[in-house]
Amino acid sequence: MNQSNQSSQSSESNQSNQRAQSRQNDPTGPVTPTGPVTPTGPVTPTGPVGPISQTAPLGDRTVRRIGFGAMQLAGPWVFGPPKDPEAARAVLRRAVELGVNHIDTAQVYGPDVVNELLAEVLRPYPEDLVIATKVGGARDAEGGWVKASRPEQLRWTVEQDLRTLRAERLDLVNLRLGVGGGPEPVPLAEQLGTLTELREEGKLDLIGLSTVSAGDLETALAITPIAEVQNAYGIANRTDEAVLDLCRAHGIAFVPYYPLGSAFTGGPQALAADPAVAGVATRHGVTPSQVALAWLLAHYDRMLLIPGTGSVAHLEENLAVDGIRLDATDLAELEAVTHVSAPGF
Repeated sequence: MNQSNQSSQSSESNQSNQRAQSRQNDPTGPVTPTGPVTPTGPVTPTGPVGPISQTAPLGDRTVRRIGFGAMQLAGPWVFGPPKDPEAARAVLRRAVELGVNHIDTAQVYGPDVVNELLAEVLRPYPEDLVIATKVGGARDAEGGWVKASRPEQLRWTVEQDLRTLRAERLDLVNLRLGVGGGPEPVPLAEQLGTLTELREEGKLDLIGLSTVSAGDLETALAITPIAEVQNAYGIANRTDEAVLDLCRAHGIAFVPYYPLGSAFTGGPQALAADPAVAGVATRHGVTPSQVALAWLLAHYDRMLLIPGTGSVAHLEENLAVDGIRLDATDLAELEAVTHVSAPGF
């Protein structure tokens, strides 16, 4: 992560040096720190929790395949500050300790709240940390989601991300389509043109897409390299299989949001009630949600997960999925999972 070299108060500099020295003195060695939905109640981690072993390319970078989606660190409805700021800080610290080096955020989360929290807790950013942000949407005064896809809006959002993350350059910016519903007021090619200009200016590195069709992805690939696609997808929602197939063909990372479904489609509770998922979970001694995440890892070798949570225990449960290996029998049984329609956002 490219961090800002702008001058700051000496106390912040001293704190940063202390954090760096603390990592150097840690006998376990230095560790390095990607929506999202898992329940936030008490959870007993299932399976061993340790450094994440599986990695995959993300553009010209390599990241661990289970990252962290930071959306849930904001307040209710992703608006305002977190209910428990220290719990949010603890989740980020623990993610870093366990090797997460792909974190997904956005200026609209709060707005600005999550970005500022990341900067507070994680700066100085580890060299191998990839922070992905997104543009194309904004929040109105009541917290509603509205489009912000005009060139000047895209540019403002990128520059606001730089300010609030206190970074010199953004690692990855996803262009989110369809925010707020209705047609896009600006053609995709023009939106991508703005992002490529910002890349040429040194303000961002990689470009990704979110909530796109296969046709959108083909259009984008004729304009600029695409590092990742972030669409709603999961074991019970395979509506965008054609988009995933196109990512496979081009070696593009696929980052599913709503990997466990959403509240509108039953979420983790619906997965737990599915006989196929429940059966595989019982056989492995893990939770149904862990089975659903492990299925995603098995489905494509460049699938990158960013499950989000506001709970350290839940974070550990999600990261323990790295140690689950589904065999051919498991995968065949999971083909019987009941499909639901894609959740809206």
